[in-house]
Amino acid sequence: MPHRIVFSDIDGTLLNSQRELSDFTISEIKRIKDTIPVILISSRMPSAMTHLQEELQITNQPLICYNGGLILVNKKPIHSTFISLDILEALNDFNRNQKVHLSLYHNDDWYVPEMDFWANREAQNTKVNPVVKSTQYVLNEWKKQNKGAHKIMCMGEEGYIDNTYKFLVDTFGEELHLYRSKPTYIEIAHKSISKLTAIKILLNIHFDIPISEALAFGDNYNDIEMIKAVGMGVAVANAKSETKEVANVVTLSGKENGVAMYIKNNIK
Repeated sequence: MPHRIVFSDIDGTLLNSQRELSDFTISEIKRIKDTIPVILISSRMPSAMTHLQEELQITNQPLICYNGGLILVNKKPIHSTFISLDILEALNDFNRNQKVHLSLYHNDDWYVPEMDFWANREAQNTKVNPVVKSTQYVLNEWKKQNKGAHKIMCMGEEGYIDNTYKFLVDTFGEELHLYRSKPTYIEIAHKSISKLTAIKILLNIHFDIPISEALAFGDNYNDIEMIKAVGMGVAVANAKSETKEVANVVTLSGKENGVAMYIKNNIK
């Protein structure tokens, strides 16, 4: 089956141990990019992905952000699904006694209540600086503008995160994707979206390429659906065991340029 389009996760998959693109990865993607579209697909916000697009010289390609919650073509949204204000307000009320850092994301806006340890670490990892505003202020503004969150990131001590996770599962489990990427993190998105739903939308309305001719790279639980569904699903060696089990192929780890090595050996 030909590889007519490539989708790649970023963190844990495409980046090296310095959380950057290696020269090898850049050169291999540049080699194929004019004949095979390469699409970045991540839980990140747009501006945490566009600098990588620039390095790879693929700024002409769409972006799939927030695990499928936002799809951009020519920097404009063609699909947007966000979490409602009712849920955001309930979480903010619950958090008054929990001391969990709440990062709120909408399109290319990232709001934090303060530049604490968690905000600084995310800023360093993603090379994006947030706007400091109280959570209540942001919710009040979004209410006027009929906006919600494409993603919520809860970060904090494990005990507080445990409490918050239980509250969200018990109260909004039918409406939210709750992804515990680390014991101190919860990534929250709308239940109706995933990387796979975004891939299907983009293939159908923008590329007209069957999913059987798509190649996808990933490492984590939120990559499982897309790796199972595409024609060639590739897991990096550092992937979760459940992700590797559904993959057609396991390549080298992200830190060992697994994506670039697969491309070099399989796309001429």
